[in-house]
Amino acid sequence: MKLFRTLPLIAAMSLAFSGAVQGQSLVEMYESAKDFDASFKSAQLQVQASRLKILQAQARLGMNVNLNANVNQNYGGYTTPSTSSFPGNHSYTNQTGTVTGTQQIYRPGTNIEVAQTELQMRQIQAQLQAAEQDLMVRLSQAYFDVLAAQDNLTFIQAQMKAVAEQLASAKRNFEVGTATITDTREAQASYDLARAQEIAALNDLRVKKMALDQLVGKQELSPKPVAVNAKAIAPTPDRVDTWVGLSEGQNPTVKQLRTGLEIADLEVRKAQAGLKPTVDAQLSYSYSNSNGAINAASTDIKYGVATGAVVLNWPLYSGRSLENRVRETMSLKLKAEADLDATSRNVAQSTRSAFYGVLSGISQISALEAAEESSKVALDANKLGYSVGVRININVLDSQSKLYDTKAKLAKARYDVLVGLLKLRQVSGVLNMEDLQNINSLLTP
Repeated sequence: MKLFRTLPLIAAMSLAFSGAVQGQSLVEMYESAKDFDASFKSAQLQVQASRLKILQAQARLGMNVNLNANVNQNYGGYTTPSTSSFPGNHSYTNQTGTVTGTQQIYRPGTNIEVAQTELQMRQIQAQLQAAEQDLMVRLSQAYFDVLAAQDNLTFIQAQMKAVAEQLASAKRNFEVGTATITDTREAQASYDLARAQEIAALNDLRVKKMALDQLVGKQELSPKPVAVNAKAIAPTPDRVDTWVGLSEGQNPTVKQLRTGLEIADLEVRKAQAGLKPTVDAQLSYSYSNSNGAINAASTDIKYGVATGAVVLNWPLYSGRSLENRVRETMSLKLKAEADLDATSRNVAQSTRSAFYGVLSGISQISALEAAEESSKVALDANKLGYSVGVRININVLDSQSKLYDTKAKLAKARYDVLVGLLKLRQVSGVLNMEDLQNINSLLTP
């Protein structure tokens, strides 16, 4: 009970503190999240690694030069049949070095590998685009979840205040004999229920704030609220088929799988190239220097040899491993086609769901706005009826509960439409920073 008595004070202090702290906009939080989010940073680093992989593959097309050098020191002795001592000895040093340069003349598999790495780079860029869009949506969802939790707490506390006034009125009326004890008990039950809802709302707000703080990498964030005069934004273009067409060509996941199919096709060609001969040109120069002494007689031999060759390598038989590799890559290509087809269908369905979800949300906002006005009129009518004795206290309490519940649902519906618009553009593959700035413009300065 002590905790219950301190909760209103805690709520008031939290609201006062949030008002004193300068709020952060959606774009400001996104810029911070880009530097903190591990998933987005991972995608960025993968792009850098892929660029280096392309350079590695391209380097294989150029000449490779190798140097091989060694130095040997030898010492030995010998005996004669007439003595067991070592009357003779010899020692010498051998120094050799070879420089070899190899230039590919015909290696179709290497050219295909270069083309594959370039396609993989395109695939990684699509992954980075997907990670960036995902971060925008995750941040926006967390941002508006906090605002919705704050609104819900505000409405519950307003309801508690209204119920408390009704409770006081019921007690006064009971004391003067114009109302029964039932009115007082009903008002007390409503107040206790609202207090329990406040406890849950405070905890929900705390959890939502922690999720936002963790995503942005900062503590005690205070999201700027949506302006009072902000209106719901309808999706443009207004035809679902247009959005589906965008998703087929722009969705990052579809682009990744489409590029993956191209890579799989090149993998088939690379496996087939493994059955073909390769031709390399080689140039080499070898130098040798040998010097030493045999029984005090010295020797010194130096020579150098330059060679040039064209090397042909043709795999005639490999236990049919190369043929089976070709069959494997063809099966993987068919799998890539099936994966692309399945994903394209799922993305099209998700696009339709997102589009109609936004339209439904806009219609729901209009309905809830009308319901809010009706609830206000109904509450005023019930209060008037209660004052003249044609309505009982429970009618007023129910009207108050419906009004504040409608207000909370209306606020949540407005946030859902904003996030739904971002999700629609995300699944269509056209979500960018400008869309986030458009949402940001709806916030209070």
